[in-house]
Amino acid sequence: MSREVAVPVDADTLPTLELDDLAQEGEAALVARGAAYAAEYGRIQGVATTLTKNLAVVVVALRVQHNDMRGSSHEYRQVVADMYRQTGMPPERLAALRDAVRWHVGNVLRRHMTPRELEANNLQPTSPLERLQDSRKTNSAIIKAAKASQAVTESKPKPSRRKAADDEPSTGTEIKATADNLRLASVVVDILGQLDKGVITKHMTPGQRAALDADLAKMERRIASLRTVTKKPRSKG
Repeated sequence: MSREVAVPVDADTLPTLELDDLAQEGEAALVARGAAYAAEYGRIQGVATTLTKNLAVVVVALRVQHNDMRGSSHEYRQVVADMYRQTGMPPERLAALRDAVRWHVGNVLRRHMTPRELEANNLQPTSPLERLQDSRKTNSAIIKAAKASQAVTESKPKPSRRKAADDEPSTGTEIKATADNLRLASVVVDILGQLDKGVITKHMTPGQRAALDADLAKMERRIASLRTVTKKPRSKG
């Protein structure tokens, strides 16, 4: 019977394990060891996130002192480079740290600067976090559209040689096709809601805006055609 012991975890002295090191440990000891490692990882990650956010605040404070909110001046860059150099970290880890800090700097700037100040410094009005959330929403809408479009294609009822009566029960395929078409229309509305006027006016080239306008015009024509069969018919007389 293997001896089961508590597993102390000290991030500063933690050795790198090999499989042979655990050969004599029982299941309960392995589970305890794994749980201890996972808990320490969570603790370290939480501390690392806080340190990264605090470092971002320091960086923004340096930008304020240098009156350089974009962080583009030689003097500011030199000061920040010296700060990071003092860490003694290897280049690859330092690069990862700077990327993480840069993310939080963007969020800090947009919490403390007005939209007018952001525009004056040629900074985007949305934070990196907001842009990530918008990107995820857009990607989700596109994926939903692709799935809905595929479902509509696969569930299209085969044309019948005889005209069905209005009161004839629908088949399972027809019911699914109806539901898929309604879902597809909902997804189209969702995707159109993702289009950002600010991106169109500020970031698109004239050619890109013209291409988008042409696509929107095609949508209008297609929507108008579909609405000829969805509108409630006018009563005669």
